[in-house]
Amino acid sequence: MDGLRNINASTRIIYQGFTGQVATSNAKDTIAYGTRVVGGVSPGKGGRTHLDLPVFGTVREAMEQVNPHVSGVFVPALLAASAVIEAIEAEVPVVVSVAEHMPVHDLLRVHEVLRTQSKTRLVGPNCTGIMAPGRCRVGIMPFRQYARGCVGIVSKSGTLSYEAVGSTTAAGLGQSLVIAVGGDPMPGTTIADSLELFFDDPETEGIIVIGEIGGEQELRAAEAIKAYRHATPDPKPVVAMVAGQTAPRGKVMGHAGAVLTARDVTAAEKARALEDAGAVVVPHPGLMGSTMKALLGR
Repeated sequence: MDGLRNINASTRIIYQGFTGQVATSNAKDTIAYGTRVVGGVSPGKGGRTHLDLPVFGTVREAMEQVNPHVSGVFVPALLAASAVIEAIEAEVPVVVSVAEHMPVHDLLRVHEVLRTQSKTRLVGPNCTGIMAPGRCRVGIMPFRQYARGCVGIVSKSGTLSYEAVGSTTAAGLGQSLVIAVGGDPMPGTTIADSLELFFDDPETEGIIVIGEIGGEQELRAAEAIKAYRHATPDPKPVVAMVAGQTAPRGKVMGHAGAVLTARDVTAAEKARALEDAGAVVVPHPGLMGSTMKALLGR
């Protein structure tokens, strides 16, 4: 998790697909926010400048010349796997892939490459990204409602992470770091991975977990929370929610990973596991800020 621990005002960002319309629009907002964007990659366009920043032909060239900490992959889904693998091979510490609808066989190929190395952490695909409020934005989140503070948020749903951000900002708590791990069934970084970061982070005083139907990430998160609370004399409070309580089986709800199959546990069962582990479960994200504020005694 070293790469994610170093997301701060000094973090250097590049974009893959830099000269494309989506990356250009996102980069303008991200630069205006104060994030240190140091260039980007567009194959065949190396040596040019874009937004007054250098364009490189390959990620390896970018690593050699501007040494980025994070690459934001803003390329179409069918090209995303190759872009992510290129960043892994260049040993970029953190890669954030926002592309939705990456083919499953491409995801399998990316995970095979991830398993061969230890230098790069992937966040996503199909995620809104990472936000260290007031310091660093990598992704597509609407950043104006974020406020630097003490609550770490991890969510499978980007939209629900925005709701949690709004709730904690309104409560006067703000956020230390927000990680949207993505809605695909094979994420590079899981909820449990993110929890390990928040458990150790001195700036994080409370943790919010947002899960949903599909897969078993929430069950692994519950195990991590239980182990943490058992081993820690004064554990940080955890507030949790699991979306999809009324979702029918077999119907994809919004994105690829949000589907309750016959072999999956229900949202209610996941919520019960998190509650049994010591998390305070709330029915909707609007209650997260006030609940966390009460738990922190503010």
